[in-house]
Amino acid sequence: MGKRIYLDHAATTPLDPRVLEAMLPYLKEHWGNPSSLYAEAQEARKGLEGARRTMAELLSCKPQELIFTSGGSESDSLALRGVAYASRHRGNHIITSAIEHHAVLHTTERLEREGFRVSYLPVDCYGFIDLRELEKAVGPDTTLVSIMYVNNEVGSIEPIEEAARVVKSKNPQTVFHTDAVQAIGTLDCKVDPLGVDMLSIGAHKFYGPKGVGALYVRSRTPLLSQQLGGSQEKGRRAGTEDVAYIVGMAKAMELAYEEFAARNAHYRALRDRLFYELPVRVPSVQITGPVDLSRRASNNFSCCFQFVEGEPILIALDLQGVAASSGSACTSGSLEPSHVLTAMGMPEDTARGSLRLTVGKDNAMEDIDYLLDIMPGIVAKLRALSPTWSETEAAAANPSSSL
Repeated sequence: MGKRIYLDHAATTPLDPRVLEAMLPYLKEHWGNPSSLYAEAQEARKGLEGARRTMAELLSCKPQELIFTSGGSESDSLALRGVAYASRHRGNHIITSAIEHHAVLHTTERLEREGFRVSYLPVDCYGFIDLRELEKAVGPDTTLVSIMYVNNEVGSIEPIEEAARVVKSKNPQTVFHTDAVQAIGTLDCKVDPLGVDMLSIGAHKFYGPKGVGALYVRSRTPLLSQQLGGSQEKGRRAGTEDVAYIVGMAKAMELAYEEFAARNAHYRALRDRLFYELPVRVPSVQITGPVDLSRRASNNFSCCFQFVEGEPILIALDLQGVAASSGSACTSGSLEPSHVLTAMGMPEDTARGSLRLTVGKDNAMEDIDYLLDIMPGIVAKLRALSPTWSETEAAAANPSSSL
């Protein structure tokens, strides 16, 4: 197999060798249980608490406000369920958006079945919530608002700072959570300027290991533990901490912010070439998400190809050495359109032709050029199999035939 080009960094990122190097001592020498008292345990404890301090400094929060979890999905679930049940005596109303990650949406759906009331804010055609709709939705019984910082499919950067202000001005007791899994390393996630009470993190989105994440919880935020057993994480999340992976997450986050400016400038250069060049090379392409690139994640490009489905495009790209993603998910043999794109008002037929390309620090401009060279041929071949495309081409070639 020749060179592979990886353009799906929103799904996961490769482990940075420097992160692996930081993890190795805690896999080989300092393997003790950090909750125990003997020397081996205390070496592990030093690594655990050192990682907590590092991440707290980067987020500008207190170390004790961080809970280590198994990843972004658990962090989201703990945030929503933990606050919902801890605050149920005050109210049972939750607000989120229609384009959240399924880690949030599946949790709110379960909470609805358990008797909670959930409002799903609509978004505009670029994927942004309306702050006026948010303000109208907040009431005296609203205990929690959860709005993602960066959408994982179309890269829209939600106005979290303004949203948190709107919520707190309407009901100061309402807890504000943001899923920042796609934001670490591409945006400043300091919690006080954002005004959030909780913030979710997943390490493998910024060159850390899979299976580890964190949830920032502001002091005095009501939170009912969802995983029971031991007293780890100050009783908020039972289970022996995976010290090596937590150390790796802290190292990855440290590197992400040390190299923040250089990485983001690199991402933007690659992303912008896709943004401006792909619609020129391939006809009938619709950009999805923000066209104002200052409001879009620096590493995200997404579009829809009319008259072709996304899954065959992904297979064809894979055969030519490119790993990419689609906003569509194949479920039980039928291709379902992305809930994000349909919430943005995209027709289902168009939404089924979605493509997401998310660039990374190790991609080169040559990778983008290669993709741009092969995409016209891939799409043309697939469209040739589409009766709808053939009719469209015929009508364009002979306009009088449609009169």
